[in-house]
Amino acid sequence: MTVKRTAAGSRLELNQDAPENSCRPAVDVLFRSVAEIYGESVLGVVMTGMGSDGVHGAQRIRERGGEVIIQDEASSVVWGMPLGACRGPGGCGLSARAVEPGITRRVVESRSPAAAPTQSQSLILERSK
Repeated sequence: MTVKRTAAGSRLELNQDAPENSCRPAVDVLFRSVAEIYGESVLGVVMTGMGSDGVHGAQRIRERGGEVIIQDEASSVVWGMPLGACRGPGGCGLSARAVEPGITRRVVESRSPAAAPTQSQSLILERSK
C-alpha cells in the first residue's frame, strides 16, 4: 500500500508487490511513500504489533523531517514493531492513553506555523499511572 500523488491530489493505492518484512501491505512501504510526498508534514504512529515492520519507514519519516509517535512497552500488547521503531533516532515511549493527545498536539501545531517544531522529533513521555 502506497500513497501516490495524482493530478486530483493524493491517492492510497494497493499493489501486489512482493511482501516486505513478510507483510503486504507493509507499514515500511506506506511510511516511505508518505515521507517522500509530504516530508516534514508527516506524523507517523507506530502502535502494538509483531515483527520489525515500520522500523525503516519510521526512520525515513524522521530523515525527511517528519515526526513519529511510538507506543511504549508498558501499554503495548506486543512490543515488536514499537521496539524496532524506538531503536532509531528520536527514542520512544508514549503510553497508549497519550497517543491521542500527542496526535492532537501535532495537528494543532501544524495549523500554527509559528508553533510548529523546527526539526524532526519524537515524543518521549512516561507512562501515566
